[in-house]
Amino acid sequence: MLAPKGIWKVITASSVGTLIEWYDFYIFGSLATVIASQFFPKTNPTAALLSTLATFAAGFIVRPFGALVFGRLGDKVGRKYTFLLTLIIMGGSTFAIGLVPGYERIGFAAPIIVLLLRLLQGLALGGEYGGAATYVAEHSPANRRGYFTSWIQTTATLGLFFSLGVILLTRHTLDADPSKSIAKFNDWGWRIPFLVSILLVIISIYIRLKMKESPLFSRIKEEGKVSVNPLKESFGHKGNLKMVLLALFGATMGQGVVWYTGQFYAQSFIENVCKVDFDQSRTILIWAILFATPFFVVFGQWSDKVGRKWIILTGMALAIFTYRPLFNALLETVNLAKPGNAQTISESTHKSAVLPTGDSLITTTIKSNAESGLAMTEIRKDTVYTGLGKMSAKTDVKQTFKLASGGYWRMVMLVFVMIIYVTMVYGPIAAFLVELFPTKIRYTSMSLPYHIGNGVFGGLTPFIATLLTTMDTKNHLVGLWYPILVAGLCLLIGALYLNNKIDTDLSD
Repeated sequence: MLAPKGIWKVITASSVGTLIEWYDFYIFGSLATVIASQFFPKTNPTAALLSTLATFAAGFIVRPFGALVFGRLGDKVGRKYTFLLTLIIMGGSTFAIGLVPGYERIGFAAPIIVLLLRLLQGLALGGEYGGAATYVAEHSPANRRGYFTSWIQTTATLGLFFSLGVILLTRHTLDADPSKSIAKFNDWGWRIPFLVSILLVIISIYIRLKMKESPLFSRIKEEGKVSVNPLKESFGHKGNLKMVLLALFGATMGQGVVWYTGQFYAQSFIENVCKVDFDQSRTILIWAILFATPFFVVFGQWSDKVGRKWIILTGMALAIFTYRPLFNALLETVNLAKPGNAQTISESTHKSAVLPTGDSLITTTIKSNAESGLAMTEIRKDTVYTGLGKMSAKTDVKQTFKLASGGYWRMVMLVFVMIIYVTMVYGPIAAFLVELFPTKIRYTSMSLPYHIGNGVFGGLTPFIATLLTTMDTKNHLVGLWYPILVAGLCLLIGALYLNNKIDTDLSD
């Protein structure tokens, strides 16, 4: 194992690249509502949003295939060059999304191209995480493996944090006039966060080129013990396949839905169900992430002392029993029908015609409520269409709420609690997975259950939950049944069959 100085170089090099890959992957989800208007027909905003979320989810679904392709490569060629390749693929795909023309210019070719690039992103991420986690673990002392690998775990959340920060910074710096800056961002400025990622990728490639191969992999390579067929050895042997299935159904499946409910679905719920202002819905998540991120390391380090199993399963149990009251509290924060919040003390209306045609009239109404301090903005757009001697009219109404300080920080605290659950299930998971499998097939064996659990079960959470709310419009919490049921099944299997013993020897 490396000396402390050496291990921190390994962690830094691995973490920087992994953080950038997560940034690249999540920038798409963070801009889902804007992308929906750019790459899909605007006639049905709900369908456009669901199509965007489905495209977002497609990147998750393909991640297990990336785990197989790059896991095999990592177990045959080495950890270092494999996740260097994944970084290049991810960075190139993200940059290309920023260049794709919109639906109005190239029609249905736009969403198809974006989908293909999204699939490439998913393939790349499928090979990235397993390599980074394995690389760090194989450099770490046994009694601190959970602690050191937990730093890799922070990169997923920090990548989301970074993506939200870049979006907000870009959104407010395109013009001195705030309203014009936001309009420019929705028109073309959203491309900037995608395009700047290429600079981050170049920096990360430079750092990773200076890395050395994992000592454990180097040793089995020198001894001629490298796996000839990692896929067959990982999934063709009954004993190892059993561990792969147990890792999936007893740990990563539940961990995945907790991760994506606490961060992505929480943001989607705040923006689309609670209808909180765009900026506030992002900054609420930013503050919650900032406060909660250190707990990845706390729970990772604690798992070195008490084991990984019960920390992970406790996080799932807390999520199962508290998601409904937590999300209900988010909804109540902006509920104008609550006693004391329904009295309007001020109302202002502004009307403006859309130039140059003058065929649209935009009416903006702002209402403020007495006790809550909540401000409601209603933008009504009345458009008149003429054609073939006929005239038709269409009205679009969009309502958003701007929270007062008390409601804002209440939402921050609620999301913070959800992300604490994320740190419990995610902080120890890398060390847990690494310890299940032998060195020569570790990259392949751990990557597949991780990416099925996170990519398929977890990645589908925002889409399925949002879809459920469109099917039962009267029940805003109906979407939570998906993560609750998946986490519940995983909790049961994990409690019965997972081993809490820490494997101190990673060698074969």
